[in-house]
Amino acid sequence: MIFYLGTHRPSWLWRTNVPLFVSRTTLAKRRTVYAATVPSWCLDSGAFSQVALHGGWTISPEQYADEARWFRDGIGHMVWAAPQDWMCEPHVLQKTGKRLWQHQTLTVDNFVYLRGIAPDVPWIPVLQGWTVPDYERCARMYERAGVNLTLEPTVGVGSVCRRQRTKEGAEIMRVLSGRGYRLHGFGFKQTGLVACASVMQSADSMAWSMVARYSAPLIGHRQRHKNCANCMQYALLWRRQLARTVGVEHWDGPPSGEEEK
Repeated sequence: MIFYLGTHRPSWLWRTNVPLFVSRTTLAKRRTVYAATVPSWCLDSGAFSQVALHGGWTISPEQYADEARWFRDGIGHMVWAAPQDWMCEPHVLQKTGKRLWQHQTLTVDNFVYLRGIAPDVPWIPVLQGWTVPDYERCARMYERAGVNLTLEPTVGVGSVCRRQRTKEGAEIMRVLSGRGYRLHGFGFKQTGLVACASVMQSADSMAWSMVARYSAPLIGHRQRHKNCANCMQYALLWRRQLARTVGVEHWDGPPSGEEEK
């Protein structure tokens, strides 16, 4: 399983050497980008911020597709890009005022549209739902749209990160893996990774930042910052420890990268 370290510091893409997961929200603020030193990275669409905070998307598919091309060409080594999907957590549905099946329809339609207007970008389909039958229904929606999920290199699974510690969360991943899908788990923390690593192709997390926010800085860092929530060295050390806990030693090469100024 490949683990993508989540970061809200896009400059890490050309300052370190581990796989990263970076949001469009932070990358879009940059005027310039540089060639990646990381072996691979994935583009998150920033869906949670868009839908949960705004009740919908504030950027068009055309704008997002143009940005994704710029990131891909200017940085390089981009493995895939997430579509503009719609989460299905109850509080998000309450925010948008839409039904769960409508969020699923919007998610599938957006993937198909993005692949149509920008087939050169490596978009991945994302399954959305809340219960196992919900996710199975979303899979059927893709099938009716002509998308064979068993042939996709990666299939994302959304709306699971907050339930990954539950039996239902693990069951969702197990059932979808059993259908022959190569799964990516969005925002999986340590407990979820331990439970689901065997049925996922890849996962991402930036839980390190929240841990660091409420912890003392690393030794020698007190003069640099009040906590290590934005600290590359802390993130890389956290990643190494996580790999040992989950039992996937090949996640980790020698951590490298200059400290964030």
